[in-house]
Amino acid sequence: MADSCADFLVIGSGIAGLGFALEAAAHGKVLVLTKNRILDSNTAWAQGGMSAVVDFENDSFERHIADTLDAGAGLCNEQVVREVVEAGPEAVKRLLRHGVEFDREPDGEFDLGKEGGHTARRILHAKDTTGFEIASKMARAAMEHPNIEILEEHFAIDLITTAKLGLATEDRVLGVYALDEAKREVKVLRCDRILLATGGCGKVYLYTTNPDSATGDGVAMAWRAGASISSMEFIQFHPTCFYNPKAEGAKARSFLVSEAVRGEGGILVDRSGNDFTKDYDERGSLAPRDIVARAIDRHLKRTGDPCVYVDISHKPAEFIKERFPLIYETCLEYGIDATKEPIPVVPAAHYQCGGVVSKIDGQTTLRGLFVAGEAGCTGLHGANRLASNSLLEGIVVAAKALDSMLVKLPLDREMLDDYDIPPWQEGDATEVDERVIIYHNWDEIRRLMWDYVAIVRTDKRLQRAARRLRNLKREVRDFYWGHKVTSEILELRNLVTVASLIVDCASRRKESRGLHYTLDFPESLNDDQAKVVRLRRN
Repeated sequence: MADSCADFLVIGSGIAGLGFALEAAAHGKVLVLTKNRILDSNTAWAQGGMSAVVDFENDSFERHIADTLDAGAGLCNEQVVREVVEAGPEAVKRLLRHGVEFDREPDGEFDLGKEGGHTARRILHAKDTTGFEIASKMARAAMEHPNIEILEEHFAIDLITTAKLGLATEDRVLGVYALDEAKREVKVLRCDRILLATGGCGKVYLYTTNPDSATGDGVAMAWRAGASISSMEFIQFHPTCFYNPKAEGAKARSFLVSEAVRGEGGILVDRSGNDFTKDYDERGSLAPRDIVARAIDRHLKRTGDPCVYVDISHKPAEFIKERFPLIYETCLEYGIDATKEPIPVVPAAHYQCGGVVSKIDGQTTLRGLFVAGEAGCTGLHGANRLASNSLLEGIVVAAKALDSMLVKLPLDREMLDDYDIPPWQEGDATEVDERVIIYHNWDEIRRLMWDYVAIVRTDKRLQRAARRLRNLKREVRDFYWGHKVTSEILELRNLVTVASLIVDCASRRKESRGLHYTLDFPESLNDDQAKVVRLRRN
C-alpha cells in the first residue's frame, strides 16, 4: 500500500531537481522531496554564476570545450562536454522563462564575469548571490504549479527496487521509503521514474563551503541500491573559504569568497602581501582550482601561517560593494572591510566531481533511476570541475533526463501496481537515547577525512582512513538497525558510506591527477593510460 504515487519522483530541490520538475509537470504529476526546506540546497548557496557561451563575438563553444577539457586533466568525456556546452544558450533561455534575472550591462547585454580556468568572459551572474536568484525563482514557479507537489522535511531513506523485493527480474526502481519528519513516520512513495538531484557531500569534511544538508544522500542511496559509482576521489577544494578563528556560527565557518572576486582582479597574497601563486603556476590567482588549492596548502604548510588572503582593495570601493554586496557585507560583519584590506581565506571542501555513474541523459545503471547535478557523474568534469560548469550541467542533464524518460519509460500504472511493496518495518527498534554517539561519530568521520583524505594524500593516510571507516561503518550499522530512524541517523549512515567510497576510489588511483594529489605517486600517467575509477557493490 503506497502513501503516495506520482508520474515522476524528484529527490532534491536545487537547480537540477526543480528544473526537471518544472518541465516534467507538463507531462504528469510530479512529487518533489526535500529533506529540509525547499531553499536548503547547494544551488541556493552558489555565488559565482553559471557558465554559458552567449557572447559569440568574443567567445565560442570550442573555447569553452577546450577550457573544460583542460581543467578536467584528461578524464573528461569529450562528447558529454560538447553536448553540455552547446546546450548552454538554451539552458539560459529556460532559466529566463522561469523568472531568473541575470545582471546586465546598460545596453541590455549580459554582464559576463570571468573565473579561473576560463579564457573568456562567459559567467552569467546575479551579483554574488546567483544561486539564490536561481533557486528562489525556480522554487516559486514550482510551488505555484498545479502539477507539482513539494514535500518539505521528507528524508528519502532508501530506494525500493525489484532486487530488494527478492525478485529475479530486471533490477529497477519502484519508489522510495521516506521519513516524514513532522509526523515521525516512514512513508512508501511509489514511482518507477525517479530523479536523484540531492547535491554533494561537502559535510564529509571538517571544513566545507557547503550547507549542513550536503551529506551525500543520493550517492549513498544509489550505492545501496546497486548503482555504479565513479570518480569519488576527485573532491574539489575551493581555494577561498572565509577564515576567521574568532567568528562563531556555521555562516562564518562555511562562507565562500567567490572565485569571481579573483576574476574581477582580486589577487591571492600571503601575510606580507606577496603574490605567492605565481611560484606555482604562471596563471597565478586565476589558475584552475586544484592548482590554486594545492598552492595555498603548500604555502601554509611551509610558512606555518593559518591563512592566506584575497586582496581586491585596489579596486574602487563602489565597484566592490556593487559587484559583491554579500561578500562585502558578510566580511564587514566579522570586522573585515574588503574595500580597504585583504580578506583572510583557506581552502575548504566544495564540490564532488564524481558520483552516480550516468549517461548524458542522467540514466544510471539501474532502470528507472536517473541522476542530475552534483550527485551524478556524467564525465563532464573529469578530474577537476571548471568553475561555474556545475549549474549548467544540472539544468542541461535534467532536461535530457526528462526527454529520455518520456521515450524509454512510458507511464504504466498497472505494471507498477503489480508489485507488492511492503510498508516500512521498525521491528524492535527503540527511540534514540544517546545522541552523543551520533555527534561523536559524525565529528570523527569529518576529522579523519580532513586529516587523511583532503588536498594532499598518501597511501598510508588512506589505509588509516579505511581501517577506521570499517569500524565506524559497523558502529553506525548497529545504531541504525537498533533505533528508530531520524534525520541524524540517516545522515550519519550516508556520511560514512560516502567517506568510504571516496577512500576506496582514492586508493585505486596510483597517480596524481586533477584534484587527486598523492605524495606516493606525484606524477600523472600518460592520458592514454589513465582510467576512470568505477565501483559497483557486489
